[in-house]
Amino acid sequence: MSDAAGRLVTLAEEALGARLPVRVRAWDGSEAGPPEAPALVIRSRRALRRLLWKPGELGLARAWVAGDLEVEGDLYQALDLLSGMIWERGEQAPRGTLGKLSAVRSLADPSVRRMARRAIALAGPGLPPAPPAEEAPRRGGARHTLRRDRQAISHHYDVGNDFYERVLGPSMVYSCAYWADPDGTLEDAQRGKLDLICRKLSLTADQRLLDVGCGWGSMVLHAAQEYGVRAVGVTLSTEQAAYARKRVADAGLTDRVEIRVQDYREIDDGPFDAISSIGMAEHVGSAQYKAYAATLYGLLRPGGRLLNHQIARRPLVHEDAYRVDEFIDRYVFPDGELAPIGTTVGLLEDAGFEVRDVEALREHYALTLRAWVANLERHWPEAVRLAGPGRARVWRLYMAASALAFEHNRIGVNQVLAVRTEAGGASGMPGTRTAWLGGGA
Repeated sequence: MSDAAGRLVTLAEEALGARLPVRVRAWDGSEAGPPEAPALVIRSRRALRRLLWKPGELGLARAWVAGDLEVEGDLYQALDLLSGMIWERGEQAPRGTLGKLSAVRSLADPSVRRMARRAIALAGPGLPPAPPAEEAPRRGGARHTLRRDRQAISHHYDVGNDFYERVLGPSMVYSCAYWADPDGTLEDAQRGKLDLICRKLSLTADQRLLDVGCGWGSMVLHAAQEYGVRAVGVTLSTEQAAYARKRVADAGLTDRVEIRVQDYREIDDGPFDAISSIGMAEHVGSAQYKAYAATLYGLLRPGGRLLNHQIARRPLVHEDAYRVDEFIDRYVFPDGELAPIGTTVGLLEDAGFEVRDVEALREHYALTLRAWVANLERHWPEAVRLAGPGRARVWRLYMAASALAFEHNRIGVNQVLAVRTEAGGASGMPGTRTAWLGGGA
């Protein structure tokens, strides 16, 4: 086969009804497309077979993870140029041209049959390639049972603490940082986020803090060291728990901080004075969210505060049209679900909370993700050695694409401060933001 790139570009533009915004380099060495644009390098005809058998995001993701597809040049620029094929800017439902093509099930249209024959000729014969080993297997049964949630969390977090050290840096915080100085360091921004949460919760010495989804223990350590609290951190990841316990022991805080491998639904030793849930609620699922909110409400003492830090999607005209992103579901967060911020606030209020403050940090997450991608790229050989090339490629694509999603306002992230008011309605909250933030913004 000669000039595979030219044939690919012609076929793609005919199928998409638009010019392909990136250059294509094919397995035979041929190139086609805008010479100044980033190059989509198709290393094997197997990449085309993946797309033929699974058109859309999942086919592209499988080709990327397997190494059949690569980007040469600026990854952010390439993803931005291709974003209209994957996500349609301005649409409430993020379904671009490739997503629509994946819905085609009929070959009744003669033009579709002709394109299919040409695509098969380019791809070569063969059965669908097996998904890369990094793909989560299909799950059966009901979502968000205790067992299935443990499996989902393990898929994402139990990939090696050494790998996460290379990506997250010394802070070991895997959630949106708070960039008081956009030119500051990631470590300063993560410390700023942890301290912001402590101030919003108005933590004081010897209070009991529960951190739901405690990760590698950064929040409970910060709260104990800086505010003198007694903290319990719970996670479903055994690797995270082992790492967090060592950090607690190294800091000499085993008498003040406890790390448990435990589901939030299994906690029975409340009440707590404050609860933080940072980047965990995305795993809860819409069907379980009311129970999640009620559980946290029941674990708080009257007057206690909850800080819920959670990624949000944009609302849809028809909410039942929401679909989970296939790449994220198969490779990153199995069973993860996003909800609009209004839905989250409503469910927290339904549980009995009074919502006192909502702060949007969308741009902060874009900066955080770009910092994580830079860390990963800086430590790329080590990351590949520690987690394998496929896993490293998953995280690079996921974080870079997510940075653009936050920048383009396809998704957001919010801190919701809520209180379980006392009998009679007293909240214990100062009258102004400045007061309860201790002089902050």
